[in-house]
Amino acid sequence: MATPLQQLMACTTVVADTGDIDSIIRLKPVDATTNPSLILKAASTPQYAELIDQALAAVKQLPASAQLPAALEAVSVAFGAEILKHIPGVISTEVDARYSFDIAATLAQARRVIAQYRALGISRDRVLVKIASTWEGICAARLLEQEGIRCNLTLLFSFTQAQAAAEAKATLISPFVGRILDWYAAKTGETYTSETDPGVCSVKAIYEYYKAVGHDTIVMGASFRNTGEIRALAGCDKLTIGPALLDALAKESEPLTAQLTAESIVPRPRLAELTEANFRWQLNQDPMATEKLAEGIRLFAADLEKLEGLLAAKLA
Repeated sequence: MATPLQQLMACTTVVADTGDIDSIIRLKPVDATTNPSLILKAASTPQYAELIDQALAAVKQLPASAQLPAALEAVSVAFGAEILKHIPGVISTEVDARYSFDIAATLAQARRVIAQYRALGISRDRVLVKIASTWEGICAARLLEQEGIRCNLTLLFSFTQAQAAAEAKATLISPFVGRILDWYAAKTGETYTSETDPGVCSVKAIYEYYKAVGHDTIVMGASFRNTGEIRALAGCDKLTIGPALLDALAKESEPLTAQLTAESIVPRPRLAELTEANFRWQLNQDPMATEKLAEGIRLFAADLEKLEGLLAAKLA
């Protein structure tokens, strides 16, 4: 009999949310995602020291002032390239969170990242550039998609962000489930079931709207706290899940069935396209999304600074 993980893989594309290559080899996901926190965790372990040293070799030939920024990109691409050897699908590589409000810097780094992958013989079709779902990030994604650089809009906590991302024709969005639950649990003190989990409900609403109005943007639920959330979103286009929860799901005995099906959704008209003013106002009116977006950017930026410290020591 198939395990719940195998049943999930039958109705949803499973994506490994990790920078640990050994876990990816073992779990055999279709795609994989990384972020600064995951890269920092992987880069801090001895087993990836050689990979990092190889990535830094060319960087050391640059002027001293250019080495550290180039090192961050080189290491992210090195992990991505290594992961791609073990999966059939795509890797998501994140743009510096400190560029979340800078369109020009986001565009420049996204183009450099894609150029580095191409220098390694990796087609842009196998890479998604991850960008925070700020207004500036969404604007950058719109331009990149027009150039053929596919984007994953991350740190997405609201329907407003999802609507704007689809209108920008982003390839994929990563609506966060667990971080939404964290916020509501802390604010209300309530215990939520998988059916009432506000993170699950958010992703369902986005998925149903996309399918009802014909948006092509892929919905990839992210940031899970338990297997109940995963089960409640089975059938979603994609789900990116950490190794611990993938292992837990594989060991469960209760069968898993698809909860989301595009075929059952009734078509309806699209909402009026968001202007910048409307986007900012609607986001401002959602304290959870406003707080979690800002917090997510800060946390990723902090881990980037830690990673910089690690790489600076190796470059010295």
